[in-house]
Amino acid sequence: MLHKSTIQLLRFPFSLFLLPVYLWGVATQPNLHIGRALLIFLILHLLVYPASNGYNSYMDRDTTSIGGVREPLLPTRQLFLVTIAMDALAILAGLLIDPLFAICITVYILASHAYSFRSIRLKQYPLLGYIVVVSCQGALTYAMVYHGSSGSLTKEIPLWATLASSLLIGASYPLTQIYQHATDRADGVTTISYRLGLHGTFLFSAVLFSLALGCMAIHFDRQQESSRFFYILILFLPALLYFLNWARAVWKDRQNADFLHAMRMNMIASTCISIAFFTLAIWNHIH
Repeated sequence: MLHKSTIQLLRFPFSLFLLPVYLWGVATQPNLHIGRALLIFLILHLLVYPASNGYNSYMDRDTTSIGGVREPLLPTRQLFLVTIAMDALAILAGLLIDPLFAICITVYILASHAYSFRSIRLKQYPLLGYIVVVSCQGALTYAMVYHGSSGSLTKEIPLWATLASSLLIGASYPLTQIYQHATDRADGVTTISYRLGLHGTFLFSAVLFSLALGCMAIHFDRQQESSRFFYILILFLPALLYFLNWARAVWKDRQNADFLHAMRMNMIASTCISIAFFTLAIWNHIH
């Protein structure tokens, strides 16, 4: 029987915030293998991401709000064992795609563990920890989705689309840290958001989001699909408006850089971007 704390700290709903990268990979794959694409979705969102969430919670033992959970319960040894079992199952399932995909899953898992593991704890280094997250949740995930969901298991990954995926993660990730500055510092962790400060975090995210859009524009232009880029911009608009409104509120009162606003930002952005990329996938693959 799984403990209540184990189920809570796996944070399955929070894994959906990473759905846009998966959908971006599927949407930009011109030779889609639907069966493998569905299997990759299950591996990432039901095994890899929840296991990463749970392992991080087991190592951190948070007592204040974390991503997707306002009042986290204390983890037990069961949580650790469950995450290891889920990681092992993810690697085995990855072999059903192909060995390269399984290797990529293994690299992701090892990086995730190194990010939180007390003896390594990459998250205590603001730049290195940030680069690891952006590279793994962005470029690496996009590349293995694009490769694994390809009918030919292609190894030719589009550069500009890959850069866009990392920049989107790079823009959103500091915003998820913005309410945790005091808690992280008490745990000996210096995040990129803490280094940037509240105002700097918003400016940094705005710049990276703009660069992500630029990379997407180049990708669509090279595919001679520029009209689709403008359609995506329209669907991104609600997230942009909320971001600007939240930034203005924080400029007026720093107390608005809190858990509630950060989770709303995450929810609105991931929903808008997911809808845009899902629609693009339908557009590209259903005739």
